Amino acid sequence: MREAIAVVRRAFGQLSAGRARVPVRSRVETKDGVSLFMPAYLEESGDLAVKIVSVYSGNPALGLPTTSAIVVVLDARTGRPVAIMDGTWLTALRTGAASGVATELLALRDAGIVALFGAGVQARTQLEAVCTVRDVREVRVYDPNLFKAEILAQEMSGLGPIPSKVRPVNTPAEAVRDAEIIVTATTSKTPVFNNKDVVVGAHINAIGAYTPEMQEIDAETVRRAKVIVDSREACLVEAGDLIIPIRQGLISEAHIYAEIGEIINGVKPGRESPREITLFKSVGNAVQDVAVASQVLRVAQERGLGRMIDL
Repeated sequence: MREAIAVVRRAFGQLSAGRARVPVRSRVETKDGVSLFMPAYLEESGDLAVKIVSVYSGNPALGLPTTSAIVVVLDARTGRPVAIMDGTWLTALRTGAASGVATELLALRDAGIVALFGAGVQARTQLEAVCTVRDVREVRVYDPNLFKAEILAQEMSGLGPIPSKVRPVNTPAEAVRDAEIIVTATTSKTPVFNNKDVVVGAHINAIGAYTPEMQEIDAETVRRAKVIVDSREACLVEAGDLIIPIRQGLISEAHIYAEIGEIINGVKPGRESPREITLFKSVGNAVQDVAVASQVLRVAQERGLGRMIDL
């Protein structure tokens, strides 16, 4: 995770500096879900890849993951494919890494209590990431399915940088109360916690709402917060957490303070007060996939891993 955070940080810096070519992702919806097509090219490193990711909320009932994906890495000099890899885990890894970058830059240095919403694969890497960059001492997990929250708590407690005190809670308010880091990794179309429960100085990673109709964070919390995004262009098209309050007239597009890459590059400062509420809104960007997949390929080549096939 620490390595993933480092490569994603560099990729976000390139994105905001105009050194990455990233078309807005295209999407194909079916009656059961959506498939997204996400290409990107990083000019500094010469990394080129495309990810195809599908999100089908009914899959768990079929014994399948909600999200499935594949990544194809291309040779930027010839355009030929050089690697094909499963993108499901990479999606969770790079999404967690993005929140790791944001938490490292924006959360209070002594932040030690985490509220985690959601108990799926994404929630696990989110938790690993924030615990990698902060000395977390307590984690509260809320999911409408308490059993899933209990399983996550059992699996993740004491794993790597994660503290042993990971516990499920019964209500969103119990999770958020006094939490200095809040992570939302759900597919909810309605806010998952109440603004009144958010303490001053909290940092929020909102990564689950990726369509204009989805909303994990209530409009009042967005209005109170210093909002940082992965990509202005993409968030203004896809992020219901921002689009809905803009439509309601509670904020304007100018309420977006910065892209995370602008903070990485020193164009704008990050947290400027211990009382600020900071909100990192991410809908996911292909530069994350390209950066992490290319690093995986480099490590695989160094270690002689993978299976060679002729095309």
